[in-house]
Amino acid sequence: MASGRAESVRDIMNPMALQQRRHQQILSDVVRAYIETGEPVSSRSVARRHVEPLSPATVRNVMADLEEGGYLYQPHTSAGRVPTAAAYRFFVEQVAAQATASPEDRQWIRRELELAQTPEAVMERASHVLAAVSRGLGIFISPPLARSVVEHLRFLLVPDHGVLVVLVTTGGLTRDKLIRPERAFQQEDLDRIAAYLNRHYVGWTLEAMRADLRAQVERDREQYGRLAGDALVLCDPTVLGDNTDRRIYIEGAAQIASAVEFTNQEQLRELLEAIEEKDRLIALLSGCIEAPEPVHVELGLDQMSNAGKHLALVSASYSSKDQVQGTLGILAPMRMHYERVITAVAFMAQFFSESGEGS
Repeated sequence: MASGRAESVRDIMNPMALQQRRHQQILSDVVRAYIETGEPVSSRSVARRHVEPLSPATVRNVMADLEEGGYLYQPHTSAGRVPTAAAYRFFVEQVAAQATASPEDRQWIRRELELAQTPEAVMERASHVLAAVSRGLGIFISPPLARSVVEHLRFLLVPDHGVLVVLVTTGGLTRDKLIRPERAFQQEDLDRIAAYLNRHYVGWTLEAMRADLRAQVERDREQYGRLAGDALVLCDPTVLGDNTDRRIYIEGAAQIASAVEFTNQEQLRELLEAIEEKDRLIALLSGCIEAPEPVHVELGLDQMSNAGKHLALVSASYSSKDQVQGTLGILAPMRMHYERVITAVAFMAQFFSESGEGS
């Protein structure tokens, strides 16, 4: 599992400080203690929790090395140490990435999602569960219309030559879109086109279906031209608005607003405004689609708002037939329980990939 903004974080740290195993263990102890308490961590508290018997003086010297290396900082002269973004990065890559979801979490997540009665309710419930495992925002984004896997298509004629496109996906999700094609259709025409598409393209995505229809028209215009051409008109991405018809489910804005990291009211206002911008959240989670790892972790989100430097994003995509469908994730203060959050996000992405609920 990788995490974003690698260059900016690594520019300010010295990897030499982590060459010794003891330094790595103590840094992990400091990060864990700070995540649990939110208070600067003292050398005495680390010595008490460390697996090896170490004196506070020994721990203090190691923590001084880690501070010099850019992994810890001391907010006040008399205080303990606090992890930097580089420390969280080390923890995510070396510790949390090795974790697996507990049987209790797996059972709880599956039970919560299976309680929902409709596909829309499942996606809404998913955002609630994601928020519950963090102190932040649970986000679930449905696939764009082009990636929806077709179970059934209908076209209904409405007044003023409009056509209502009704799409039922493999997960049972129903999407409808009112379009106004340039040429007028009769209901018999629409029924004939729908029957053809339902006969040949169940289990296909709209994207793949369009590509195949275009290929048919090019291969044999006489045989397929009119029927496939009409189907292409009714399923045109610019008409259906593929890029705008994405549903986003968000839960947990109140708890992220109450986090101690956001005492500056102006920064908090900017953050809440950014959360309200659907397109910005969709763009933020799109990074996990291109990432090679199953779960993508990004530390520090300066591009989101001034408060973004305190945030981390843990996200993953879910798929159907090896094609990415949608994304889900957790946006929360950087001080989060990474092992539980990462494994919950990974398990939920696997659930939606296997069940097809979000398609």
